[in-house]
Amino acid sequence: MARDSNLGPSSPSNVPAASDKPDVARRDFLKVAGAGAGLLLLGGVGATAAADVPGLVHKRRTPFIGGSSADVVVVGGGAWGGWTSLYLRQMGAKVTMVDAYGPGNARSTSGDESRGVRSSYGDRAESPELWMLWAREAMNRWKQFDADWGRDLRLNLFHTTGDLMLRPDWEPYLVKTKHWWDKHKIPYDVLNPDDVRKAFPVISMDDITAVLYEPDAGVVRARRACQTVAAVAEYKGVKIVIGRAKTSQISNGRLESIVLDTGQTIRGDTFVFAPGPWLAKTFPELFANKMRTPLGYVCYFGTPPSDERFTYPNLPSFNFPGVTGWAALPVDSRGFRVRGGERAPTPPGAAGAQGAGGRAGRGAAQGGAQGRGSSGGRGAPTGQVAASNGRGGGRAGGGGGGFGGNNANTPPAQLDPDTSDRWADAPHIEGPRRFVTHRFPLLKDAPILQTHSCHYELSSSRNFIVDHHPKMSNVLIAGGGNAEGFKFGPVIGEYIAQRALGDVGDPAVAKAFKIPEHDFEPTPPPAPADTSARGRGRGRGTT
Repeated sequence: MARDSNLGPSSPSNVPAASDKPDVARRDFLKVAGAGAGLLLLGGVGATAAADVPGLVHKRRTPFIGGSSADVVVVGGGAWGGWTSLYLRQMGAKVTMVDAYGPGNARSTSGDESRGVRSSYGDRAESPELWMLWAREAMNRWKQFDADWGRDLRLNLFHTTGDLMLRPDWEPYLVKTKHWWDKHKIPYDVLNPDDVRKAFPVISMDDITAVLYEPDAGVVRARRACQTVAAVAEYKGVKIVIGRAKTSQISNGRLESIVLDTGQTIRGDTFVFAPGPWLAKTFPELFANKMRTPLGYVCYFGTPPSDERFTYPNLPSFNFPGVTGWAALPVDSRGFRVRGGERAPTPPGAAGAQGAGGRAGRGAAQGGAQGRGSSGGRGAPTGQVAASNGRGGGRAGGGGGGFGGNNANTPPAQLDPDTSDRWADAPHIEGPRRFVTHRFPLLKDAPILQTHSCHYELSSSRNFIVDHHPKMSNVLIAGGGNAEGFKFGPVIGEYIAQRALGDVGDPAVAKAFKIPEHDFEPTPPPAPADTSARGRGRGRGTT
């Protein structure tokens, strides 16, 4: 629902003040804990009526009664595994959560400092309306989690920044996003570029004529969130075990137990595998050609001393073609975050080199995800691969790679979350530096305080995967975050939990989240090398 333009800085008052909330979550927990294995009802994580969230079913459940060491074993303690474990416990299950390195670890997809949360999914070819509605609900639940737990844990995870989408014209990405927002009466603003220039003079908007603004969008402290959700789950009774899991005893089409590299065996009635970028390694027979794990890179630039214009809440998060980012968060002071970059100008007479670079950026879009070629798009993790969805106006590509199929010339070790080298070399930094020089010229000489890289598990269906293993009826597989999974954690976690307990919910949602039937197309051969480091496949896909 379009609103009157309001270009003032996002106020911290948009975030619920945890200190103003009663200690309901702790009081309810203590009450239940005193009753032994009593029923834990939904609550404390912002659950809403089922009719408001497609695919979710809210109902009372009685606790499991069985002889296994755990009713449900969740393998993976990241954004999805942590939220799933918390919801399962609240639904009455006895839960053990297993993670190879621990929640929020450096190898995980969600081990970075922060992640953006927004509902602008006009670029999606699959389930765009569902993703938009779930994203809106996720925003509410992130805020509710802060309200319920922020005071006791002395932290704030969600920061309402608002999100500026800036484009040279009204490309399909903006038009389709606006369509879904209008249909569901989602608040947004269509802004006059001149007003944006006046409100935020630190932004260079020389070619921008179209601006769409989502006031409720925000930024979540990702690594801290994974650790915090796990801590709350443990507080509520989830058992957390560190170790690498392998399927062990299988009997009559059911998995009886997993075994850890520590030698420990864990039995259960139901198993949920949510291992993030380890999914293809865990079930290679299912996902060898249906899952890819490129690396993405981000840069954190140091803001000028005593200059608060680049610090939250004085600047919204931003979305230029091929790049996303946001202001430095004072709570951790990592810096001004940029994901993606701009390609260097092509010298006169070097048009062929640029063409090769462009083909490199789009190549894996065709090979990795059967590139859709629409001009909209949020953007991509910047990695050693090329663009995934081929969405030319993309959200956050660049900076040394894009989003999609594994590049043919990438060493296998760099596609493995256990062995990949996460160091950001010069080509990964040049694109982001060119971007800030262009769009935020006051930061052109800003120091880079930190870089971060992580793997993204990309499904050949370009959609989430929540489906039962075809040969083990009590094994539910959850993955395929497609560079978006973290922000959906508070919603997808409930959906995975209910599926693990036997509730399918909306059949259309279950069908959309099935294990893909089709493999990725073969990866095309790499484009000729661009020795000037301009053609590094700065593709544009989805952030």
